Amino acid sequence: MSANHTIGAMNKLADALDNAGFDASDVTRLTQYSELALILQLLNGHAQIVQLEHIIDCDADPFTPNGWSFVEHCKNGKIQWDAEKISSYLSEKQRSGGIVGNELRKELEKKSRLNANVLDYLLANPHLIPEAWKGKWIFFWGTIYRYSDGNLYVRCLFWVGGRWRWGDGWLADDFGADDPAALLAS
Repeated sequence: MSANHTIGAMNKLADALDNAGFDASDVTRLTQYSELALILQLLNGHAQIVQLEHIIDCDADPFTPNGWSFVEHCKNGKIQWDAEKISSYLSEKQRSGGIVGNELRKELEKKSRLNANVLDYLLANPHLIPEAWKGKWIFFWGTIYRYSDGNLYVRCLFWVGGRWRWGDGWLADDFGADDPAALLAS
């Protein structure tokens, strides 16, 4: 240990990191951070932290898997991601057993459905996905796809094997209480 870093000072740093919510993996990442000198510049008033804005272009054409095409894509403009402004919607029929996807699609027509561009942005930035979504299949009804067999599908986001993945739901199947729609809260 350097003479510049007393055990007392290191203990104070450890306490401050704990109080700020750092866990052991965060501290490890901090020690490996290649731009650690920037933090010193920040402390000395020569740099500042700027919060990143996560802007999602919901007007762009969605990612379309091989063999698929999109038949409906609600354009929501450019939205700034804020999990507090997203709601999970369940119809009454979903809460009491299930509803066929085609029927649910009609019920959602007048709502601010998030499209698949949001799903793909979240997959690329999984730290933005709310913890409360784990254990559910979050559907993005703003984009409806047709598979090469002619059937219609909606893509979803779900947690499995320690990571987020996308899947899909066939609109002729039932959607239940674990299959909420992601909506932009008004």
